[in-house]
Amino acid sequence: MTTTASLPADFEWGFATAAYQIEGAVDEGGRGPSIWDTFCHLQPTRTKGADGDVACDHYHRYEEDLDLLARYGAKAYRFSLSWSRIIPLGGRDDPINEEGVAFYNRLIDALLARGITPWVTLYHWDLPQALHDRYGGWLDVEESQKDFERYARVCYERFGDRVKNWITLNEPWIISIFGYATGGNAPGRSSINKDATKGDTAREPWIVGKALILSHAAAVAAYNQSFRPSQGGQIGISLNGDYYEPWDAASELDRAAAERRMEFHIGWFANPIFLAQDYPACMRQQLGDRLPPFSERELALLREARPDFYGMNYYTAQYARHREQPPSETDYVGNVDELQENREGTSIGAASGVHWLRSSPHSFRKHLARVYRLYGRPIYVTENGCPCPGEDQMSRDEAVRDDYRVRYYDDHLEAVAQAVAHDSAVVAGYFAWSLLDNLEWSDGYGVRFGVTFTDYDTLERTPKKSALELKKQIEKRLDSEHTVADLLRR
Repeated sequence: MTTTASLPADFEWGFATAAYQIEGAVDEGGRGPSIWDTFCHLQPTRTKGADGDVACDHYHRYEEDLDLLARYGAKAYRFSLSWSRIIPLGGRDDPINEEGVAFYNRLIDALLARGITPWVTLYHWDLPQALHDRYGGWLDVEESQKDFERYARVCYERFGDRVKNWITLNEPWIISIFGYATGGNAPGRSSINKDATKGDTAREPWIVGKALILSHAAAVAAYNQSFRPSQGGQIGISLNGDYYEPWDAASELDRAAAERRMEFHIGWFANPIFLAQDYPACMRQQLGDRLPPFSERELALLREARPDFYGMNYYTAQYARHREQPPSETDYVGNVDELQENREGTSIGAASGVHWLRSSPHSFRKHLARVYRLYGRPIYVTENGCPCPGEDQMSRDEAVRDDYRVRYYDDHLEAVAQAVAHDSAVVAGYFAWSLLDNLEWSDGYGVRFGVTFTDYDTLERTPKKSALELKKQIEKRLDSEHTVADLLRR
């Protein structure tokens, strides 16, 4: 593939993971239970019988895993902290677990010893179970903010002398919708899913969304006030979101539906967080008073807490088709149909190893350009990856020849390069998901996203072809004459 080198010389890149998906050791080192521990052990099973009790045993094998990062040439590593490993009961007046702090200190020091930059996510879905039991967790907007701010402050205090890159929350849309609308993720609340805990799909996701937005803002404000002057780091948030194309490109209604779907997916969080303004107008129009308003005090907090960067988690794209009928009270997508083929029967991209993901790099380029145009912050792609077709049924020797994943990465890195070179987007880094095959949440241990094959019986790690190709794919696109600062001055 020919390309114009257009990634800045100081482009950050590496691999990403999440604590509950890889750490294991759930009852070791003083760790308390999280909502995912509870959810994974529900009967009948919600996770295909899988749990994170052992996972990849990263808690005991982290040195081996960091050696893999060094072997792959990674400049950076994005990982999350387990809130309940640091504060087992989670609350602002609850004791700190020094064993948990010591574990993450060892991990951070081991990364720096290998010349790898730590990127720390404070929250990747694993709320301490004690907070859910105490006041409903994210359903209590005021209490959750206070406890999350205290947790964030502890992390800045204990790790901020070495950690200079912070992500507050990972994918608040997933937390809100899958946790409190569909019930497919922890804590599994829903009023439309017969297997879920009783909830209120029409109202709870929007309450949780506000709690997450304001908890993020409280954590950023705390960093700005008390830690940025001495630590000199940067802080952002990782938002997921597909790119949507109109199902019928000639239809004004479908073009509006595609934009509306992205407002419900991304604007829900990005408009308050990055622009310090209310939710998108289309959400207000559809949801009415079910979408909780922001007070003047809360808007002032959002203005004070604008992030340094936009963390983008992108995997796929879809087509959006408008619906003729009015939205139901439990609709959370903006009254659209989401489809993988358009009116002409053209697929949005090549099928992968999981039903919801098709490779659509041309849409990724549009997505990068749109997000940067709307929100104006440097973008770090904090997750991007795929499982190969049939990979969940392959032997180790078959799975390590992951040519589909190699192509996926190359095509998506080319989309980044083109967005930088031709669309004026500022993209400063890229993290491939994931370092290891791991617990894929409610999909259990079937779907494999890793660049490293994990044998779940022996826990042996084996590098796949893609693990060793990513560095080459990035380096061939680096522009030695320009930096991220140069892009920002364009």
